[in-house]
Amino acid sequence: MFDVGFSELMVIAVVALIVIGPERLPRVARTLGHLFGRLQRYVNDVKADINREIELDELRKFRSTVEDAARGFEGTVNTTVSSVESEVAKTESELNATLSSVGAEVAKTETERDAPAPLGEPPQTSPGAAGPGSATERGATPQLELGPESKSGSAAPQQQQNPAP
Repeated sequence: MFDVGFSELMVIAVVALIVIGPERLPRVARTLGHLFGRLQRYVNDVKADINREIELDELRKFRSTVEDAARGFEGTVNTTVSSVESEVAKTESELNATLSSVGAEVAKTETERDAPAPLGEPPQTSPGAAGPGSATERGATPQLELGPESKSGSAAPQQQQNPAP
């Protein structure tokens, strides 16, 4: 700011010695030194406050950026979760519909099997019934039958084999 060299300082010192006098010059120099020190401390404090405010402003900007990113991520997660939940609900309804249709067919098959045969006709046997020449003896795969817990829709169909005679 001020470009003062050694020669200018010497001129200022000689003028101060002449104007102030040799008796008061040390006290004035000490007072000027204290005032100059206070001025430097004040300037340093102002610089530190300005730097702190700048850093605080940068931290606020960073915090808002992180919060925006978190909100965006949360929105993405919520969208994904809702789509997965809708797919799960859709699959569950499809499985329940399939389970009820399978249960209806099983009930129909049991009703037909348990119905008495008309007079003059031999009784019909179900393909899974054990006996000579039955499907299990011929190597056919056993059929799936619904257990009592599948009526509530909480369990999958259970595999049941009819015993061989």
